Amino acid sequence: MTTKTKKDQGFIDIANKAVDMYHSKKEDLIPILMQVNQEIGFVPKEAMEQISLRIHVPQSQLYSVATFYHMLFTKQTGRHVIKFCESAPCHVVGGREVLDALKNKLELEPGETSSDGKWTLTTTSCLGVCGVGPVIMVDEDIYGNITPNQIPDILAKYE
Repeated sequence: MTTKTKKDQGFIDIANKAVDMYHSKKEDLIPILMQVNQEIGFVPKEAMEQISLRIHVPQSQLYSVATFYHMLFTKQTGRHVIKFCESAPCHVVGGREVLDALKNKLELEPGETSSDGKWTLTTTSCLGVCGVGPVIMVDEDIYGNITPNQIPDILAKYE
C-alpha cells in the first residue's frame, strides 16, 4: 500500500472538486481537465488517476486528451507560460526569428521550464490571431506583430 503525501492528497482533492463541478460526466472530460490545469498549473498523475476512477475513463484516454490539447500540461510549468505560434502564417512573417530570440533570451528550448521555475516555453500550431503574426502568448496576454527586438521588453513586464 502506498502512502499519499499532503501534496498528492491536494491534487486528488482538486480533481474531486473538478469532477463534482461537472457531475461526474465523462462527456465533460475536457472541462474537468482544464479546471484541474487551471488550479494546479498542470494535470498531475495523481489527479488523472482520481478522475479516471470517478468518471470511469481509462487513464490512457485521459493522458491522450491531456497531451493532445496545447492548453493542458502534464508536467509542472513555470510561473509564466510562453506559447509561441509556429503556424505557417506566423512563420512566413518572421516567426522563426522571434522563436530564436525567445530561446536565446530564456536559454530554453520549446517544452522546457527554467531552473528557477519562472518560465516555460512551448510551441503551438495556432493561437487564432493569424492576421497579426508573428504571435506569442504570455500567460493570457497575446502579443502580435512581434519582432525579435521586442522580446526583452515583453518579458520584462513579467519580472
